[in-house]
Amino acid sequence: MKRWIGGHYEHMFSCNPIWEPKFTSFPTHPITRGVEPFQVKDEWYFNMRFADGLAGNVAAKTDDLAFVPILVAAPSDAVREGPYVYPRGPYPHIQAAKGKAEAMMWAVERKAGGRGFGFTGGHFHDNWGNDQFRKTILNACVWLAGAEVPVSGIASQVTKEELDKNLDPKK
Repeated sequence: MKRWIGGHYEHMFSCNPIWEPKFTSFPTHPITRGVEPFQVKDEWYFNMRFADGLAGNVAAKTDDLAFVPILVAAPSDAVREGPYVYPRGPYPHIQAAKGKAEAMMWAVERKAGGRGFGFTGGHFHDNWGNDQFRKTILNACVWLAGAEVPVSGIASQVTKEELDKNLDPKK
């Protein structure tokens, strides 16, 4: 799995706080076409375990894998201090990395042509109403399928009513 999607969440190594990172700059990659800076509150995981021991917050190549971080932001000290969703934290190794930028979405392309991406958001349904959040994922799906992502990215529209249409009632 790690080679297919480039990285994964690891219990007691990664953490899962609810916070609102600001994604302000993006690498040149088909997934980022047309994406403008955005921020949304979500359960954004970070300190992921990446393939081949890669740092995750910088583009890198190994013998058979090209890795590109797509959504990167530096958690505040308060976010690193916790609490995390589960286990509550804080974890000393997360606190020790204060100031470090973290990847919350990345893409990989394998030498044989396979593609994958990892994404740690998507926990709050209403975030799909954010045009840039949605465009990033739509672009990633098109790129993953091997199709050409348009220069302006994948355009889509959704209303609040459409987002809420089939939600189950919550208590």
